[in-house]
Amino acid sequence: MSLDYGIQLPVQSQSTLYAEPWEADAGPADLVAVARAADRAGFAYVAACDHVAIPHRLAEAMSTVWYDPVATLAHLAAVTEHVRLLAHVAVVGLRHPLLTAKQYATLDHLSGGRLILGVGAGHVREEFEALGMDFERRGAVLDETIDALRAALGPDEFPSHHGKAYDFEGLGQRPRPAQARVPLWVGGSSPAAVRRAALKGDGWLPQGDPRDRLPAQIETVRRLRSDEDTPFTIGAITEPLYVGTPGWDVGRRTLTGSPQALAESLRAYGAMGVDQIQVRFRCRSRTELTDQIGLFGAEVGSLLGSAA
Repeated sequence: MSLDYGIQLPVQSQSTLYAEPWEADAGPADLVAVARAADRAGFAYVAACDHVAIPHRLAEAMSTVWYDPVATLAHLAAVTEHVRLLAHVAVVGLRHPLLTAKQYATLDHLSGGRLILGVGAGHVREEFEALGMDFERRGAVLDETIDALRAALGPDEFPSHHGKAYDFEGLGQRPRPAQARVPLWVGGSSPAAVRRAALKGDGWLPQGDPRDRLPAQIETVRRLRSDEDTPFTIGAITEPLYVGTPGWDVGRRTLTGSPQALAESLRAYGAMGVDQIQVRFRCRSRTELTDQIGLFGAEVGSLLGSAA
């Protein structure tokens, strides 16, 4: 079984949980360089996050740097050729599903069918309140929004959906997506999110479950999908990586070493039933990051073809 690998892009989101110091002064040229490096290195996708506005109480930890995912991925679609474009994740409950469908259908059309739409419930109350959305009902609204997006991103020029939160029909939208079925991956690791992914999604994007928690989560997904025959992609976010022996302190959690050693460690994800891993490299500059991406694609990726 092959193990695909993708990357959450730097620069476009700068939470203190993962941003490197060099990103603070980076910009569009750096994003383009990293996306192109991932494209050349055979990465399955590049990903962008989604927040509309960050309140003061969270700004120190989360920062207020959150590029719009549709604008960012559309920009990168024009400068890449093969890599897929993942919203990880779009907080679709902040917007009417027809608006979301218009944006992402256009992105899929412009990119030649490279979109993967990751969706999540969101966690910042002030965003919902400022936009007039009910924070307490965000889970139920997300459930319905996924159904509405299935219709609105489907083949019909005039989609219809009749639900509690949204009701529409007789409204045409073109261009249609280039893909016959836009993959909808559901993000989150709570019981509700895992259930939502299993029952409504084409894939699951964990919040960052450690390795020892993943097998039980994957078993839950499989049990809930026991009667499903459609393809389903199970993801995982790996530990931070550094290909080779670093000459600086990359942190105790970071996986380092030879390509063979890294591949052996990462193949354990495939053995659990994971289909794609999202990697993040420790780096001190854009150049170090693009070098790491190139090394990983050339020397590690080819070794991830089968689970150990």
